[in-house]
Amino acid sequence: MLPRSPRPGRRVLRAAAAGTVVLALLVWWLVSLHGDTSPAGRMSFATGVPTGVYAKYGDLLKEDLGRDMPSLDVRLRRSQGSIDNLRQLTSGEADFTLATADSVATYRDEGKPGAAGLRACARLYDDYIQLVVEKSSRVQSARDLRGLRVGVGTDDSGVQLITRRLLKAAGLDFDKDITPVRVGIDRMPGLLERGELDAFFWSGGLPTNAVQTLGLRLSIRLVQLSDLIAPLHAQGPQTHYYRAAVMPVDAYPELRATQAVKTLAVANLLVTMDHADPELAESVTRSVMNSRDRIGQKVHAAQKVDLRTAIFTDPLQLHAGARRYYLSVKP
Repeated sequence: MLPRSPRPGRRVLRAAAAGTVVLALLVWWLVSLHGDTSPAGRMSFATGVPTGVYAKYGDLLKEDLGRDMPSLDVRLRRSQGSIDNLRQLTSGEADFTLATADSVATYRDEGKPGAAGLRACARLYDDYIQLVVEKSSRVQSARDLRGLRVGVGTDDSGVQLITRRLLKAAGLDFDKDITPVRVGIDRMPGLLERGELDAFFWSGGLPTNAVQTLGLRLSIRLVQLSDLIAPLHAQGPQTHYYRAAVMPVDAYPELRATQAVKTLAVANLLVTMDHADPELAESVTRSVMNSRDRIGQKVHAAQKVDLRTAIFTDPLQLHAGARRYYLSVKP
């Protein structure tokens, strides 16, 4: 018969218990000192109209923000586009938003309330200016839109801002030479399909779901806009944010195009206010940059988000928190 092992005495048990308590307190202290300090509370993010790229990008980004900052309650706000986004941001209705560089420059140069406090966190992807018509349309240039019913975007959209400038560059009066239909991308495709529009302008990433879907139901094509670049740039400094660009044949396979379409593009910016919490701005910027590949699987335009170009946020200065992020990942 084997001898029994001696039972631990009370002193040993008390010492072990005390050690456990000390260890637990040490772990708690370390977690408090170095643990999860991600931002908490509520954050509002203004996006865009349903079926637009802004709205889809915002939906997907919300998922990544929730994963990276689980204590942060992210609320998405729909909008009419870039100008409305900036209004929501400067009025305090939104904490972050997306806007095109030309819209930001115009908003600031017109001295809109709060415009001086606008700051950028990142340059994202480019919007491509798209003029959509039925394949059988006689329109070969924006100059051919005289007398036609044209979707121009809502009054608070970046689409209408660029449309007005393009029509001026084409020698057309926005109010007299066309019939402007002030609706967004959520309605323009349906109106064109029903014969209630002859053409519509859209400014968005490639591809835009609403244009893709329309291409499956109706024979449409994209009209070149490259002939307007010189007269557009002649309108002043605010138009220098538009650059020559090409929409490749495979941008919209549904259209069965046989050649690329020359157009214009403008950069999108992730925007906040100068008084935004630096830690929050840094964390949001990090999530945006880290989410590129995942979001890019569903929003192809997001694949263009690039750490090397993200800091070029003209016409806005970088927010201090965003700058801190870029310094932290600098090689």
